[in-house]
Amino acid sequence: MAEPKLAVWRKSRSSSERKRSRALVQPVAASSPVARKRPSSDGEGPPAEAPCSNNSEEDMFGDYDNFYGNDSLIAHVADIEHKYLQDKNIHVKAAGEIVLGNLQSGVHQKEQDNFSASQNVVVLKEGACQMCDSDPADGNQELAESILDDLPSSQLLCFEKMDGLPSASRTSPISKGRDEHVNSFSDKIIDPLSFYAGAEHKNRPTDSSSHSTCVLFKSESLKDHLKSAMTGNARAQTLQVSKTKQLKEAVLSEEIFVARKAIESSSLDIGPFYGLPSKVKDLFRQLRGIETLYEWQHDCLMLESLQQRKNLIYSLPTGGGKTLVAEIIILQELLCRQKDVLMILPYVAIVQEKLHMLGAGSRGAVLEITLAKILYTSKKTQIVGMSATLNNVGDLQKFLQAEYYTNNFRPVELKEYIKIQDTIYAVDSKTQNGFTFSHLLNFKYSSNLEKADPDHIIALVTEVIPKYSCLIFCPTKKNCENVVSMVSKYLKKEFRAHKEKEKQDLIKNLKSIGNGTLCPVLKQTIPFGIAYHHSGLTNDERKSIEEAYSAGVLCLLACTATLAAGVNLPARRVILRAPYVGNDFLKKNQYKQMTGRAGRAGIDSAGDSILIVQEKDKHLVQDLVHSPLENCYSNLLLELTKGIQSLLLSLVGLKIAVTHEEVDNFMGCTLLGVQQQLLSKEKSFSEIIKDGLENLIEKGLLKGRISEKDHNSKSTLTITPLGKATYKGSIDLAYCNILYRELKKGLEGLVLESNLHLLYLSTPYDMTSTCSPDWIIYLRQFNQLSAAEQKVADIVGVPESFITKMASGQAIRKNVDNAVVNRFYLTFVLYTLLKETNIWSVSGKFNLSRGYVQNLLNSAASFASCLLHFCEELEEFWVYKALLIELTKQLTYCVKTELIPLMEVAGVLEARAKQLYNAGYKTLAHLANANPETLVRMIEHLSRRQAKQIISSAKMLLSEKAEALQEEVEELLKVPMDIPGTH
Repeated sequence: MAEPKLAVWRKSRSSSERKRSRALVQPVAASSPVARKRPSSDGEGPPAEAPCSNNSEEDMFGDYDNFYGNDSLIAHVADIEHKYLQDKNIHVKAAGEIVLGNLQSGVHQKEQDNFSASQNVVVLKEGACQMCDSDPADGNQELAESILDDLPSSQLLCFEKMDGLPSASRTSPISKGRDEHVNSFSDKIIDPLSFYAGAEHKNRPTDSSSHSTCVLFKSESLKDHLKSAMTGNARAQTLQVSKTKQLKEAVLSEEIFVARKAIESSSLDIGPFYGLPSKVKDLFRQLRGIETLYEWQHDCLMLESLQQRKNLIYSLPTGGGKTLVAEIIILQELLCRQKDVLMILPYVAIVQEKLHMLGAGSRGAVLEITLAKILYTSKKTQIVGMSATLNNVGDLQKFLQAEYYTNNFRPVELKEYIKIQDTIYAVDSKTQNGFTFSHLLNFKYSSNLEKADPDHIIALVTEVIPKYSCLIFCPTKKNCENVVSMVSKYLKKEFRAHKEKEKQDLIKNLKSIGNGTLCPVLKQTIPFGIAYHHSGLTNDERKSIEEAYSAGVLCLLACTATLAAGVNLPARRVILRAPYVGNDFLKKNQYKQMTGRAGRAGIDSAGDSILIVQEKDKHLVQDLVHSPLENCYSNLLLELTKGIQSLLLSLVGLKIAVTHEEVDNFMGCTLLGVQQQLLSKEKSFSEIIKDGLENLIEKGLLKGRISEKDHNSKSTLTITPLGKATYKGSIDLAYCNILYRELKKGLEGLVLESNLHLLYLSTPYDMTSTCSPDWIIYLRQFNQLSAAEQKVADIVGVPESFITKMASGQAIRKNVDNAVVNRFYLTFVLYTLLKETNIWSVSGKFNLSRGYVQNLLNSAASFASCLLHFCEELEEFWVYKALLIELTKQLTYCVKTELIPLMEVAGVLEARAKQLYNAGYKTLAHLANANPETLVRMIEHLSRRQAKQIISSAKMLLSEKAEALQEEVEELLKVPMDIPGTH
């Protein structure tokens, strides 16, 4: 005889309703001993309350649990049960088991649109009962649907009670098949009662016999079960821990368990590829075309030091395949050892760590500080460093407590040449003068061309382009632009035909980035496949040019030296326009970085570099060829405020070292400590440390006493509020006191008519030294200010008379702080930029390169964020907090306020944000719920892949924000553990 099933399909609810149900209804139901009555339909009187008691024969809940009309939910459940049994003449010998299908997905699923009706099913299954084979009437099912749409959480207690009975007592042979079907749902259920500590039902004994079970269910109807369960739930204690946190931990534990099981089950496949699953090897083959590793890569990865997780430094020439080794080591840590990995990325090169940067100014000081703290505080952390240019390896080995591996392997042979006039010499360090004759240039020059191109650059580049790629390194940004302009003028027209359509697309893209404006130099050169690349370009322009070069659309780039260290753009030929970087003669490390771009594995079968040299510099180049690589020295002393003083402050602030003795011990572990014998003999290393600590005490950043006699004084140093604000905000110690004074002065009269005053406070100090105001422009901008804004100039210390006299060339008698004047000029640039949101127009207005304007904008956004953290640590500056949060957003995105929500989505830049906004996609929710096909149809130049990426990113961002709010709600609903009178 077939068995009927009562299936109730839950009505679809909105995402917000489902979240409210989980976040709010359940905790309240669990914690409230008194159910609250909703106002009646006629609106008479306030909600009544009833005491929680289960002794009375009358319904304890009455209609206080009403979720449906004005009648009791319990009563409706009883009616359903009665009508169902009466209509179908069904005699129930035992009540059934209720299974809430896929409850877990309702808790964990972040993207609500993935739910289907079948996943929201509630199945009521009859067990150990005799039943007729007809289905319930449609009317009854509709009634059940409407009543059980929003079942209160208390019913879960009833479900758990029934589910807690032994399986033997609940299952008959007849229902076994149905059990297997329903269990496929119930296997996914998280025990809902694990969140409600102290529920009475957990302590109730159950009878294991099937007979007792039937007797139990005879005496109690479903109504009775629900009442009993709701009573117990009302008495249950409130959840003391964030439910979201518990669920996250449960999911994470499950994922880790599954991952470990997978590793155990495939133990034979855990090590085919250097301790990684063979799938990793397949991915390298598919995505990167890497079939096998070089011999040196294999040797390096098999080093005993790596197997034992010891620190390692490895060094090879540029292009030798160092990055692949770093990637495999990272994957080993992440996948096999399940450890975290920190990648330190100087410039923008994708490497784990470039050790030669330790000697590169403030960047090197920050890198040294980071590594020293890791080494001192975490003995289990493994450090793997790589570099192409290392000389004094011994110092670095001692500093990093590392072993060393090196190899001279280069997969593509690099031939180095020197050009003097028409003669090409091969670099040969074994010869006495450093190079030997190779050949003469074979290119016919007209007299006009000879004047335009005395260095024969056209002859050198046309030997390789357009079939192959070429890089020209120039000393200055202006020289880059001059070179590409000159080359494009004298190239044959055939060069224009190469990938003509792709070049036109690049020009359109660059115009779009510039809001319809394109650099005239690029407009002239790109049709020939030529462009320049330097810091004068915006980030988006640089990215477009790099992508076009990598795709072969551009075959020649003229660039500055920063590209050699920062971007992986290889070439068949590299030309060094002169042996200078700016006004400084080339260093051996820089030379190797530039020439190393030539001839990269998998791209070229050969590579060469040509250094153009004037006769007057010949002897300097000979020395360059013979010289060894430069040593790497600590910059902690050279970069005083960003170096040693910043380190000492953070050591005390983070409580890594709080006495002079502990500080001495730590400093001995830095690269500076390793190289202290190279310091000047005027002061000992200990005296330098002592002076640094005393300087911090004088600045009011530290408190304590350093004994004159005993340098190893054990008196404890403590950080002051100003000191804590300084290191928490990453403020340069050179400016922290000035910043404090200016913020304090701002409290006396912060002008908020516009954001000019706040922008001045957020203008980075370290850019004032590179600023040379155009005084005519300065005066013009000043005259456009309102009276209140001109008051800001007076407050910060920039009098109108000073600007007027500078613009007219008059003599200045009054003493004015040039740093303040320059900083206020940069504030004008930022002020105009936020109003116009167009880097191109602002750069033209102030006669600055657009790259400089963007760099200023990025630095100001970063400094505003630092300033916010600084103010958060000082109670007196509470008023700045909300203002700085908004200003940081404006500086970060530099668009109209309404576009900011769209700009937060990955892959959406200003031009795209404007398109989306104008098409009606004005919020994050609009994008998250967009249809990719509709998006492609409505947004010009948007590919299907880009549309899907935008929607996916918006969904993820929306989910993160919703989750954050959910956690905030649950945190608010948590009952404090220390309520007076509860213990």
